[in-house]
Amino acid sequence: MTRTSPGSPRSWIAVAATAIVLGTLPPARAAEPAAAAKPEPPKISVAVKDVCAWPNLTPLADGSVVATIFNQPCHGQWEGDAECWATADGGQSWQLRGTPAKHDPTTNRMNVAAGRNAKGELVVLAGGWSDRPPPPPEGTPRPPASSAILPIWVCRSADGGRTWKHAEGVELPSKSRLAAAGTVALCDTLIPFGDIIEIGEGKLGACLYAWCPGTKTRASYFFTSADDGGTWSIAGIIGPDGFNETAPLRLADGDLIACARTHRDGQPNHEQRLELFRSTDNGVTWQGEQPVTAPIEHPAHLLQLADGRILLTYGDRNSPCGIEVRLSGDGGRTWSPPERIAGYEGDGGYPATVELADGRLLTAFYAQRTPAYEGYQMATVTWRLPPKE
Repeated sequence: MTRTSPGSPRSWIAVAATAIVLGTLPPARAAEPAAAAKPEPPKISVAVKDVCAWPNLTPLADGSVVATIFNQPCHGQWEGDAECWATADGGQSWQLRGTPAKHDPTTNRMNVAAGRNAKGELVVLAGGWSDRPPPPPEGTPRPPASSAILPIWVCRSADGGRTWKHAEGVELPSKSRLAAAGTVALCDTLIPFGDIIEIGEGKLGACLYAWCPGTKTRASYFFTSADDGGTWSIAGIIGPDGFNETAPLRLADGDLIACARTHRDGQPNHEQRLELFRSTDNGVTWQGEQPVTAPIEHPAHLLQLADGRILLTYGDRNSPCGIEVRLSGDGGRTWSPPERIAGYEGDGGYPATVELADGRLLTAFYAQRTPAYEGYQMATVTWRLPPKE
């Protein structure tokens, strides 16, 4: 696949005129035709400096958008909080609004899933790690993998993210009805990821993945809440082994789909990619369908657009690195060729996208460097798709 330099997105028109080869990715079946009109050029900016972020975007009823992020410029090597930042002008400016999960001493709260409940309240599931040193120079950084995973906090805000309450409210899989059935081994060390979504029947859904260092198991679970996000229980297993960070989406027809990052024991990093799963029973059972990216293209965010199409956003961590998107007009069964909307240098990715009231798309991601700033950051790009044919 032809690649571009960081910060130089390819146009949808140009891609339509070239052959796309995606490594081991199966050929796109019945890919959507290219649009006839050139889209508005993406506009890239630095939203929050000196954060590793891994942003999660949640649109609010008043038109503002809240980004829930990790507030330190590291991969959890020291203490830090889950913060929320807000924009009321479509991503042009951002202000710190609140702290969903303020860390206890010697810990951090760096892993989150976030969304809204039916009341409009913000809900954040905040995980993290123990035995974290203070930030340097006071402390000596060390990777979190040598520490214990903390119990997840359920954090909720009724005022748009300004004030928060938290409690423990996530059921341990070993105590669940699935464990009682005895059909599969379950792990209790859980890490939240992606959007919290409304799934009908008055319920919320979220993806948590289990990481058990003892057995080297990584599994993707689907959890649901029937009390506006106050308590959570495991509903089903998306991938029983070899999957971690998973992005869920409820389609207009009631199906649930999820894009999971592969991470099997012994699998080299250069082989990890995204695979698509589907549930037709509200998350109780899941079926694997197809890979949707080439290797080193992960993790995912899924969004159903106002025109009905599904947008997949993900990080392409091949050099030169960037943020890429694909579209599906048939519920995720076939996908258009990939398009790049932003570039960055070094470590980065983990995008999330929301659709603004005027039809523009706002995508946030983290990056170690961009042309606008030399350092970890939450960067954003605002852009438009060509109209649906």
